[in-house]
Amino acid sequence: MWGGQIARMAAGVLVGTALGLAELAFLCAAAPASLVPALRPALARGRARITALERARLSRWLDLDPSHLGTRSRGTDGAADQAQGTRDGGYTFLAARAALALLGGYVCASTLFLACLFLAGGAWDLIRDSTEPVPLNLPGVKLVTSSGIVGLTTGAVLLAVLVLMVAALAAMERRLAARFLGPGGRELMRRRIAELTATRSGIVRAVDDERRRIERDLHDGVQQRGVALAMLLGRARHSVAPDRTAELVDQAYTEARQLLDELRSVAWRVYPTALDELGLRAALAGVAERSGVPVTVHHGLSGRLASEVETALYFVAREAITNAVKHAGAHDILVVLSEDERTVSVAISDDGAGGADASGGGLSGLARRVLALDGTFTVDSPPGGPTRIAATLPKAPPCG
Repeated sequence: MWGGQIARMAAGVLVGTALGLAELAFLCAAAPASLVPALRPALARGRARITALERARLSRWLDLDPSHLGTRSRGTDGAADQAQGTRDGGYTFLAARAALALLGGYVCASTLFLACLFLAGGAWDLIRDSTEPVPLNLPGVKLVTSSGIVGLTTGAVLLAVLVLMVAALAAMERRLAARFLGPGGRELMRRRIAELTATRSGIVRAVDDERRRIERDLHDGVQQRGVALAMLLGRARHSVAPDRTAELVDQAYTEARQLLDELRSVAWRVYPTALDELGLRAALAGVAERSGVPVTVHHGLSGRLASEVETALYFVAREAITNAVKHAGAHDILVVLSEDERTVSVAISDDGAGGADASGGGLSGLARRVLALDGTFTVDSPPGGPTRIAATLPKAPPCG
């Protein structure tokens, strides 16, 4: 995996060096040509094409998310980009890119040449057995090695330095692109409006799904027990045998107790009062007690959170625990709550069979709830397990 990533970055840097030469040539030609008004549209189109090539290179070779590069319609120039709320970087980006590409390419090429030179020289000396002793005087230690070993070691160190330089250059490329090619203010606003619209409709769907689930619980559980209780009481009322009446009353009493338990269970699934009264720690402790398998909760929060944030964390943990017990056959579940300066997270791991479907009704509803609070929701559940479900939310929920 690391080898493939390094190879992609190296290829991206190599292509970037070649593209940097083209950008430098374009800038040298554009400087005098820009003095001619008739050539300016052609220069804008050429600049837009080079910028499009940069976008493609960064996305293909340097793993830069295309969403960080803004959006752009084919054939538009810089003015059209500004009208769309995106940026094409202009000549400043091309100049900075050319300078970075040429300087970085030169340094990387020089390092690679020296590494190859040392490796080849060291290997040649060892093959020909013509190495010379090289004394190494270190503080308190005196060593004697050979020139071939020194050459191979130096070449290996230079290759390691080259890998670090390629990674650093790729990181600088990404930062430069995000600075000059990232979405502009209008594009960011458009994306934010689209995100808010999607999350609003998502939370409406989540509420509707929750209402349907509550209706099923009431119909399949509470209502059926209520009907059974009414039938038992009706039979006891019309019974003329005292022994039979007492038996029916006992059955009705048992059914009433079960009905109360069912009502408490439904109310707890809708919203636990402990969450408001005692906080998230107590509410999750109640979930752990009701679970049929051991659940360990590590509570790393310093205090109470906003009500909507605590509610979202609670439902994520409860749904994940329920799925692990009911569908994955887990034998051990771990819930970890953590926080930093701005965000709070919950991660639920289990040793079950895995294969959880993130698009399923329960998990998709949780994802919509978390996204509505500007959070992130991830599900990692390969077949065979283990499963890890995590949610991260800002401590201060979005207004409105």
